[in-house]
Amino acid sequence: MRVVMFGYQTWGHRTLQALLDSEHDVVLAVTHPESEHAYEKIWNDSVADLAEEHGVPVVIRNRPDDDELFQRLEEADPDIIVANNWRTWIPPRVFGLPRHGTLNVHDSLLPKYAGFSPLIWALINGEPEVGVTAHMMNDELDAGDIVRQEAVPVGPSDTATDLFHKTVDLIAPVTIGALALIAAGRTEFTPQDRSRASFFHKRSVEDSRIDWTWPAKTLERLIRAQSEPYPSAFTFHRGKRLEVLAAVVSEGRYGGTPGRIFYREGDGVVIVAGADARTGRNHGLAITRVRTEDGRELGATEYFTSMGGYLTSHP
Repeated sequence: MRVVMFGYQTWGHRTLQALLDSEHDVVLAVTHPESEHAYEKIWNDSVADLAEEHGVPVVIRNRPDDDELFQRLEEADPDIIVANNWRTWIPPRVFGLPRHGTLNVHDSLLPKYAGFSPLIWALINGEPEVGVTAHMMNDELDAGDIVRQEAVPVGPSDTATDLFHKTVDLIAPVTIGALALIAAGRTEFTPQDRSRASFFHKRSVEDSRIDWTWPAKTLERLIRAQSEPYPSAFTFHRGKRLEVLAAVVSEGRYGGTPGRIFYREGDGVVIVAGADARTGRNHGLAITRVRTEDGRELGATEYFTSMGGYLTSHP
């Protein structure tokens, strides 16, 4: 089939590479300009560079809604558009232009975790598995019929980076497998159960701020979700920002006020956590490694030289 590809960052790059390696003919690539957004500078392999290396014409747009782009798409005469990690709304006159419509590739197990940063949100929320879904695009974001979907388990120590590497390897088989079904004449696919749908916003620095009223097990997942190269989870100690690089749920149960620097446990220092911590039934968060404002990385027992005092969400 003649394919126009819409995509951005490494997700789009992997999709374009899979298409170039397939029997299909990529006739145009549309991508976003480079961004200074903290999360968009991560996993930022260039779709434009890859396309140009293979002689594929490139169009760069923030939004695909102008007449000049639409004319380029009409001239490309695609059988299908394939999109992955396109960051703005694609209007119906664009996604409905190809003979077979538009296939969107999304890194979650739709209908859950539509929208942005699905791997990070899924890890924070304790999902047992993540994956990649190829679905037909319609006028509702990430809501079209599912053509192909594959899942991988979330391990007990997996970080968001681990999950990225697990799921990015699914892009090629999911995309090319979905295109094979479409090329073979399939037109009916699996409708999404919209009663199970959830939609998440883009991550920002504010979303990495530690709230000590959260349960320790949720905070431990937040810290894994915000592992390098993502901006680290952070708190404040004596008015200064402190990044938490590694932590585990404490073995013991600790009561008191959330945020209290309480007790050395193994290689960690336990912080009281949970809105109902006063009951004494909660596990705490045992921080094991931190980074200070001046960039020093220290073990928690080295940084916290005495117990007492509080970690806070704001200075």
